[in-house]
Amino acid sequence: MSQDSQHGKWTISSSDDDDNKEDLPPSGTTASDSRQTAEPSRGSRRSASPVPVKAEPARTPEYSLSIGSEARQSAARNQLNPVKRETSPSLAGKRKKEVSDGTGWALSDSDEDDGDVKKNSGGNLPKRALPNAEKKKPKVESERPPSPHGRLYYLDEPEDFFESCTPPLNDTYRFYLNKVTGLNRKYNSGALHIRDILSPLFGTLKESVQFNYCFDIPWMVKQYPSEFRDCPVLIVHGDKREAKARLLQQAQPFPHVRFCQAKLDIAFGTHHTKMMLLWYEEGFRVIILTSNLIRADWYQKTQGMWMSPLFPRLPEGSSPSAGESPTFFKQDLLDYLASYRAPELEEWIRRIGEHDLSETRVYLVASTPGRFVGSDMERWGLLRLRKLLHEHTNPIPGEEKWPVVGQFSSIGSMGADKTKWLVGEFQRTLTTLGKSSLRSDPPMHLLYPSVDDVRLSLEGYPAGGSLPYSVQTAQKQLWLHSYFHRWKANCTGRSHAMPHIKTYMRVSPDFTQLAWFLVTSANLSKAAWGALEKNNTQMMVRSYELGVLFVPSAFNMKTFPVDKNPFPVSSSTSGFPVPFDLPPSSYSPKDQPWIWNIPYSQEPDTHGNIWVPS
Repeated sequence: MSQDSQHGKWTISSSDDDDNKEDLPPSGTTASDSRQTAEPSRGSRRSASPVPVKAEPARTPEYSLSIGSEARQSAARNQLNPVKRETSPSLAGKRKKEVSDGTGWALSDSDEDDGDVKKNSGGNLPKRALPNAEKKKPKVESERPPSPHGRLYYLDEPEDFFESCTPPLNDTYRFYLNKVTGLNRKYNSGALHIRDILSPLFGTLKESVQFNYCFDIPWMVKQYPSEFRDCPVLIVHGDKREAKARLLQQAQPFPHVRFCQAKLDIAFGTHHTKMMLLWYEEGFRVIILTSNLIRADWYQKTQGMWMSPLFPRLPEGSSPSAGESPTFFKQDLLDYLASYRAPELEEWIRRIGEHDLSETRVYLVASTPGRFVGSDMERWGLLRLRKLLHEHTNPIPGEEKWPVVGQFSSIGSMGADKTKWLVGEFQRTLTTLGKSSLRSDPPMHLLYPSVDDVRLSLEGYPAGGSLPYSVQTAQKQLWLHSYFHRWKANCTGRSHAMPHIKTYMRVSPDFTQLAWFLVTSANLSKAAWGALEKNNTQMMVRSYELGVLFVPSAFNMKTFPVDKNPFPVSSSTSGFPVPFDLPPSSYSPKDQPWIWNIPYSQEPDTHGNIWVPS
């Protein structure tokens, strides 16, 4: 079947992957009393296996990554076997190996929230077949292919990449980007790497919890400084069966690493939350972020995080309600942790209760799996965000001209047309401003990288492994692509660092002010945000997600001014560091959204390679 649109033409099979057609547990009342195990084996899921380009040969890694599904692991394996672009019609090329210790390409978080790819299960993955089977002698390469980003791109982080003293940070909002190798040094001033976060600069670590989707346990352990490397770590994950066994096997050399399996009782849900809980001699800290705990997520992608202040311990005998913030962050965090119903988290719930979180100025926006009715519908996902925007923002004159901007790295099934979910539920939430009765229909700009954005990125085509928009989903919602805008981030120096960050905001018509800003793990999908059921009387959420909402009233402001030049960081600025350029740039008629499971063989990427799914 061939599909045409202004932004792409694909030839695909007619397999059915609509995320609303799987068998679901019967509806109930709340998360705790309606969940039933319905998720299929991860081993039965099928995905495209992208074959991107690798740099020069090196030895095979000694361990495997836990990357969430059989499909993603197959994709990662194929990613280690790149295809060089030949000047002849043949696509055959050199096969190269992975760099040791996770320093080479590794597939990042797929965020396949809706099971759009997963439901096309078919047992064994097909073998890679090249369009031209004619054998040619492999081209001998004496050096890596040229890169427009310079030879420094190939080097590991420079010696001054990590902080040796407390870095200059904008403490107003406590929203930071990750460091990116290959950038002008000023664009990393005020950004953070995982080693910075875990360093003694921020506290004397005693114990930590890592909530995430993808884990590379040996790499993660190495990110802790030597003096903290044996401190107890609890891993909160969603892996089951074979994937869980692989994850536990990774941790065998590390007796200080323990595990907590998140309950995923609704089909195609994922444990997508990314959070660190850090317990210090001096107090306690929360990090809510967008990066997986794998090397590939921390060097050449655009990621974001909110780092809390250092929360001091409350005096002994303090009341349970002590240490609450004006944003009720403490209780919301405790409620979120309680939703796991996990004995392994009970001690952490108690510890958090003993600390003073009153300095927090953001609101927690979480998703947790379940079906919710009544007031519980507003505790999670889209309706949680809608309630916060209703209660803590204010109507703005001319708000119908204030665009909604959404930016994400994965896309689920939206339905046959925009009215099904995108406008009826998603846009309605994001256009809420205070108690205004105005139901405005402002412009909506959705940022998702185009094929050329990926092709010309620092990573080249392998960056597309973290942007899992499948052709099976895309061909059913060609209407969606008219909303799409390019990834451009010259203001942060990150135009060529493909986004794995997810951000949503309401911006003024001249793009100089924000009515609110959200950074989260949630992509554009019903699985992440939830969808209404039973004539809008029930909310169904599949996945765990977590983010923080910034509203001006919590900062004694009417709106947030946009900081057009957030780097190098300045402690005196009041502007909000939006991670990409405003206004967004619409797709041109020639632009196509990145689709990760179709080949791109006509034009090479920044490393002279092509992308051939198997």
